[in-house]
Amino acid sequence: MTTTEAFLRRLDAVFDSARPAAVAISGGVDSMTLAFVAHLRLGADLTMFHAASAAVPVSATERIRDYAARHGWNLRVIDAGEFADERYLTNPSNRCFFCKSNLYGTLSSLSKAQLFSGTNTDDLGDWRPGLQAAEANSVRHPFVEAGMSKADVRAMAAAHGLNDLAELPSAPCLSSRIETALRIEPQVLRAVDQVEMLVRRELSPDTVRCRVRQTGVVVELDETALSRLSDQGRVQLARRIAEAFGGSRPVHFEAYVRGSAFLREQSA
Repeated sequence: MTTTEAFLRRLDAVFDSARPAAVAISGGVDSMTLAFVAHLRLGADLTMFHAASAAVPVSATERIRDYAARHGWNLRVIDAGEFADERYLTNPSNRCFFCKSNLYGTLSSLSKAQLFSGTNTDDLGDWRPGLQAAEANSVRHPFVEAGMSKADVRAMAAAHGLNDLAELPSAPCLSSRIETALRIEPQVLRAVDQVEMLVRRELSPDTVRCRVRQTGVVVELDETALSRLSDQGRVQLARRIAEAFGGSRPVHFEAYVRGSAFLREQSA
């Protein structure tokens, strides 16, 4: 028995203990892989919920709809209501708690099924207020229960022929691009998404984050992509990026730093 097969056996035991069930899917590798393998086991006893909003990249929602159509998922696209929550919009350091509280609260009102998230064991080492919201709403994390890391999740996706998921770069929600304490605004998030799509088309980077800070817009790239950007290319690309934000913000390019928009000391 391979490691992936052993993990799948553990997951099946989790799924069997929770019929009917629901998966909250964001479009990333974790929740998408969980949805896929859970559907293999649970079939009609499983519902997928996706909260579409300005904080979710357009490509992620499209990916979810595509998978649902191809694999026969029971998909429900919802509004979780976080953009009506002033606590979320003020963007404190624990913004994720309010986002997930709205999500899980809405799902609990829509379904009595056991709710699953795509959290894996690597996530437990970070400060993640969203996990507090999950605990408060009795959300289960099958990958954690099975002892699976991010690498294990990617391996499981690959083992099922889901190479597009296995190779999908990590991509936190678009609100994570906004510096702590700067207000979350839908039009700004849409500009962030447009800029990241533009940069991917132009430079094919391994990693891109469009950060919105007090000082302006900072596009972070992996070192290889950053080195390919000529002085003239920077000027031309910066002009197009500024246009996406209405031309009102200065634009800079920097090397990627994980979580650089997060300022915990400004917590509310």
